[in-house]
Amino acid sequence: MINLLNFTLRELTDWMRTELCEPLFRAVQVWQWLWQKTARDFASMSNISKDCRARLAERAYIGWPETVLIRKSQDGTTKFLLRLHDGALVESVLIPSDARDGMRRWTQCLSSQVGCAMGCTFCATGQAGFERNMDMAEILGQILVARAHLGDTRPDRPTLRNLVFMGMGEPLLNLDEVMRSLAALNSTQGLGFSPRRITVSTCGIQKGLAALGESGLAYLAVSLHAPNQTLRARLMPKAARWPLDELLAALKTYPLKTRERITLEYLLMRNVNDTPEHARKLARIVGDVKGKLNLIAYNPITGASYEAPDKARVLAFEQCLWKRHITAVFRRSKGQDIEAACGQLRAFCY
Repeated sequence: MINLLNFTLRELTDWMRTELCEPLFRAVQVWQWLWQKTARDFASMSNISKDCRARLAERAYIGWPETVLIRKSQDGTTKFLLRLHDGALVESVLIPSDARDGMRRWTQCLSSQVGCAMGCTFCATGQAGFERNMDMAEILGQILVARAHLGDTRPDRPTLRNLVFMGMGEPLLNLDEVMRSLAALNSTQGLGFSPRRITVSTCGIQKGLAALGESGLAYLAVSLHAPNQTLRARLMPKAARWPLDELLAALKTYPLKTRERITLEYLLMRNVNDTPEHARKLARIVGDVKGKLNLIAYNPITGASYEAPDKARVLAFEQCLWKRHITAVFRRSKGQDIEAACGQLRAFCY
C-alpha cells in the first residue's frame, strides 16, 4: 500500500493516471483534500466519485504520524512527540508569536531525521545519534498534525504562518526528501507556503547548500557557534570537516533574492564562545556575508557541562557586534521548561 502523502503533485498525477486512469483535475482534487482540507480518509472526499474513492482505498492510504504525547510550556510553546510508521519517535514544536488582530500566529519547528549524525556537543539530538532519514510524508505530516491541533482550517487566514527546519536532524543530509517537501510546501494548490516563510537551518553541508540555493524554495540559516575553525571543530566536530573559511566563502556567493539575507546562528555558551574577543573575531569573519546574526543563549541538556551566559555578558557581546556594524539580535528561546528549546529535542517518552 502506498501512502499518498509521499507523492508530490506531479507524482500523484502520474500515479492516478497510470493506476486509476484518472485525469489531471482528479489528482488536483485529491491533492487539495490531502493538504488543504487535511482529509484522513477517502470517504470524506465528497467531490470524488465513489468508484474512484473505492479504487484509491484498495491501493493507497493516508498515513499521518501518530501523536504519542503533547506537552505545553508556560510560555505557550507546544511540543509533539510523534510515532512514525516503523515505531521511530521524533519531536516537532509549535512556537507562538504575539497575538495580532485578535489572532495568535504560530511558527512550527520541523524535524527532518530520526536523530542526527552531526554529533554537536551542545545538542541533545546530536548526542543521541542517528537512526534514519524521514520521508516527505513524515516531514510534512508534522504540519498536518499541528494544523489539526490548532484547528487551522482556513487556507485564506492560516494561524500556522512560518516553518523552520530546525528540529531533529541535519536537513541537508536528507536532501532529496527535504527538497521534495519544499516543492510540495510551495505548491499553491496544496499547503501554499511562500519561500519567505520557510527557513532551512544547516550546520553547513557543501553539496546540499548549493542545491538549496539554486532552488530558491526557502531561506537559509547557518549554525556557526564559533568564530574560528579550532573552536568550531571542538563544538561541532563533524560540521567543521568543511573548513570555516570555505563555508564563509560559499555564503558570500550564495544566491539571494532582493532583501533576502542569510541568518547566522550563534549559540552563546559561558566562557566558551561568549567573550568580547570572540565577538570581535566573529564580526571580522561575517562582515562580508549578507546576513544577520541570531544570538541564542545555551539551553541546558543532560550530560553536557555548558552553561548559559548571564544577561550582562549577552548584552556586551551584542553591543560589540553592533559597534562593528554587524546586525545581531538576541533571540529568546521558548519552551525550555518542556525541553522544546533550541538543542533540547530528543524524542523521549516522558
